Amino acid sequence: MINALFFVYSWFIFAPLMLAATVLFGLLCFLLVPFLGPRRAGRLTAVPWSRLGLMLSGVQVRLHGLEHLDPEQSYVIVANHLSQYDIWVLYGHLDKDFRWVMKHELRKVPVIGPCCALLGHIFIDRGDAQAAIASLETAKARLVGGTSILFFPEGTRSRDGTLRPFKKGAFRMARDLDLPLLPVTLTGTREILPPDSLRMHPGGATLTVHAPVVVDGNDEAALEAALARCRSAIAGVAAEGCLEPT
Repeated sequence: MINALFFVYSWFIFAPLMLAATVLFGLLCFLLVPFLGPRRAGRLTAVPWSRLGLMLSGVQVRLHGLEHLDPEQSYVIVANHLSQYDIWVLYGHLDKDFRWVMKHELRKVPVIGPCCALLGHIFIDRGDAQAAIASLETAKARLVGGTSILFFPEGTRSRDGTLRPFKKGAFRMARDLDLPLLPVTLTGTREILPPDSLRMHPGGATLTVHAPVVVDGNDEAALEAALARCRSAIAGVAAEGCLEPT
């Protein structure tokens, strides 16, 4: 009975409310960015929009390891990817100004795509390597004063919850810009909204921030070592579904 009631709530209350909220916060974003800039406008629009979506979904977020965040430090953030809810959890509760690296198809999503472009997020065309590199090169200039960049290094959502192999783009950027990597583990979001499903399930999600990792050297071995350390930190929590940071 409870599941049936939540299903009705999801479609007839939650969906209309979030559609209205998306339009409202989207319009506010367009109005604020020219005057406040992307950082402050994002905090006033994207962050509350994400938290509202989580609250209306019946999702509680537990946070661990936020002491690893330095407000003045820019990072290359790498996180595992389980569900569309990862976006709301990260945007709403990772206390850091950051820019997403996202597939270019999302630019076409009404309201959300134009707002993401206005806020300075980076759209990558995975089918055009040269265009993807050019987009990342442009993004480098934005990583100052604590502004960071966030990658899902698996490249796409894990369908079964298993951590997929990591691509090296984020790690190369960290090496090239001499920025620390910040590993982040998400757990619980796959159960809230499984892949290929539109049926939500209220529950808990956990965001765990790990200690920063530095690419110690310019060769491929140093890159591989940093990748392995980040993946190990993320996998240690993801595999157990535990709530304690490593």
